[in-house]
Amino acid sequence: MVTCEQVRKELSNFLDDDVAPELRQEILEHLRHCHRCSILADTTRKVLLVVGDDRVFEFPVGYSERLHRFLDRHLEK
Repeated sequence: MVTCEQVRKELSNFLDDDVAPELRQEILEHLRHCHRCSILADTTRKVLLVVGDDRVFEFPVGYSERLHRFLDRHLEK
């Protein structure tokens, strides 16, 4: 079983479908049981969709600061 740290290290490769099938299955299993990693994977996937979109999005004033505070509180360093 993979750890949260391994999921974070492989998340980009996982989302790009660039990991070995065995590791992909282990990560999928981990995501089914780990709420924190599941949210991280889902959020990262959504950010990539927004960033890859050609449309322009304006974020509310102060959004960046609130996001950074949230991440600092909820993610292990």
